[in-house]
Amino acid sequence: MQAVLTELRDVGGVSKPGALYDRVEKRLDLTDYERGTYDSGGVRWRAILSFHSIDCVKAQFIRKSGGKWHLTEEGEEALKLGPEEFIAKAIERYREWKRKQPHSDEVHEVDEDEIERQGIYTQARDQAQSEIEEHLQSLDPYDFQRLVAELLRAMGYHISSVAPPGPDGGIDITAYRDPLGTEGPRIKAQVKRHANKVGPKDVRELEGLLRKDGDVGLFVALSGFTSEAEREIRSSVKHIETMDGDRLVRLWQEHYEKLREPGKALMPLVKVHFLAPAETED
Repeated sequence: MQAVLTELRDVGGVSKPGALYDRVEKRLDLTDYERGTYDSGGVRWRAILSFHSIDCVKAQFIRKSGGKWHLTEEGEEALKLGPEEFIAKAIERYREWKRKQPHSDEVHEVDEDEIERQGIYTQARDQAQSEIEEHLQSLDPYDFQRLVAELLRAMGYHISSVAPPGPDGGIDITAYRDPLGTEGPRIKAQVKRHANKVGPKDVRELEGLLRKDGDVGLFVALSGFTSEAEREIRSSVKHIETMDGDRLVRLWQEHYEKLREPGKALMPLVKVHFLAPAETED
């Protein structure tokens, strides 16, 4: 895990896990046993690494979002430790977190079967999140706009307008709680699919389009928001909600069965059932 975080630091602090594993393999002096596979087909060293990544998430050394791993400031500090002290600190922080959870069992030692099951589950989850993110990034901007409108419909909102291609006056989607639009608040949504995070200027532009009679702003940004944009939203006198890529995917999964067929076609999902691992990052 220390080699993983070192590689993560060297590539700028953010990477998809699959690419990260491929690069970090060159840093590791793996035995034939570690390079071997389980009966399930999973590569042993990758499953072990995925298993221990949970410790590092709970220790706040790394953060997983949008199908990528992000190195935190705590993780950079932890890289200054020796390998044994590094993993010992991660495990200690995980156990502290575990003891604080309601109705949690006592922390117990795990066997190789549990490492295999949990590691392979974590790899599969990371891969699925990466594929979903890549799909969203590949959508045409107007298809992405339609996807957001379909999600709002599935959440119970009535869509009064979706901006066609061309100048939109700053509002991409307008939605109401009732079919006639007589009940407030009205939602005015701005939708951004581009790779750059949304900054404070974009937030102020949306804020200026909200009336004082109860309009709610919704800013959907696949790549998220800068810290300055988040401060602008918190200090605004207008009600502005945000939806980054992670929140969009969670809501899409939560309301998937309520989506219309045209909506599902924009990002079709299928459930895959695993034997539940003992622990996840959530």
